[in-house]
Amino acid sequence: MLFSQENLMHLYIHIPFCKQKCSYCNFHFSTQLHSKDALISALLKELELRKNEINSPLETIYFGGGTPSILSDIELGKIFNKIEQHFDIQQDAEITLEANPDDLNAAKVESIRQLPINRFSIGVQSFFDEDLKLMNRAHSSQEAESSIKRIQDSGFENITIDLIYGSPTTTDKMWKYNLLKTIDLQIPHISSYALTVEPKTLLQHQIKTKKWNQIDDEKQENQFNTLVEILTKNGFDHYEISNFGKPHFHSKHNSAYWLGKPYVGIGPSAHSFDLQTRSWNVANNSLYIKSLEKNNISRETEILSESDRLNELTMIGLRTSYGIDLEKIKSEFSEEILMIWKENLAPLIADKHLIQQENTIYLSPKYRFFADGIAAEMFIV
Repeated sequence: MLFSQENLMHLYIHIPFCKQKCSYCNFHFSTQLHSKDALISALLKELELRKNEINSPLETIYFGGGTPSILSDIELGKIFNKIEQHFDIQQDAEITLEANPDDLNAAKVESIRQLPINRFSIGVQSFFDEDLKLMNRAHSSQEAESSIKRIQDSGFENITIDLIYGSPTTTDKMWKYNLLKTIDLQIPHISSYALTVEPKTLLQHQIKTKKWNQIDDEKQENQFNTLVEILTKNGFDHYEISNFGKPHFHSKHNSAYWLGKPYVGIGPSAHSFDLQTRSWNVANNSLYIKSLEKNNISRETEILSESDRLNELTMIGLRTSYGIDLEKIKSEFSEEILMIWKENLAPLIADKHLIQQENTIYLSPKYRFFADGIAAEMFIV
């Protein structure tokens, strides 16, 4: 049976463990590894219980976290065996492993070569030790560079790295160096984010106690503009606000999210989406494990209202180079809700925040840094 690209599925596996806590992170994870075996058993059980939710081939598999590279090749192999047991995988499927530089020693890289992984997402964040210290990262700037070269020397080409801009320690000169270093290393994809101060994080406490300076919004905007200018001049497509890829190296998995495609998330705190409903697993390792020991999945589900779905399509559409497809919007939503949406849209087009080209709405390049705020002005509440 032939499947179109529209029918292909996407699988996310959340590995909720890290060696240490980054100062800015508010994702679900634990630095206590004593439950790792039980957690993996629970992941395998959830994959089995949810096998009927995926009835078409997997185009992408993404191991995120946390730090998936904290798992051994044997542990990752067990998860792959279960996936292969219950699901079909496209021959050219994109299979990504998030990894930290300090995990990618020679032995680790060699062991990963035995697995189906064909894409690495490496949490570099910066090539400066002072930035890494502020972020409480476990690796050094030297390890960041050597891990990339080690992966490349092993034959992997599809590599993305994360970079963070706008840190109190990151000067404009340092930020430009980070970008030029990335280009020099011939990395084909970059995900880059402004440092944000999330509630109840170490970074929030450190800024409050004046260990670090407050975030400078103007500096963040300037460094974002530098990011766009340097990468686009060097052959990268700016296809999502925070993502830049050379041709043929765009992230298929993340693009599925941005194009509103269905996906299944496995693991504590993982989210799933089937076009009409969104569900999320309990964000607690112990409760997740206990529920699956009883063949249950502890999760919540929300049925998305028409306005919820339109708001989401608006948000992701404006963040991407794909834009908002007006024909798709017209075919999927009622006249009543579209009338409100168009009323919100009109002044943004008049002010040139948005550009309409035939049947597609795009965010004006001049306002890319403010994408989320502009999208919110179009939301139906």
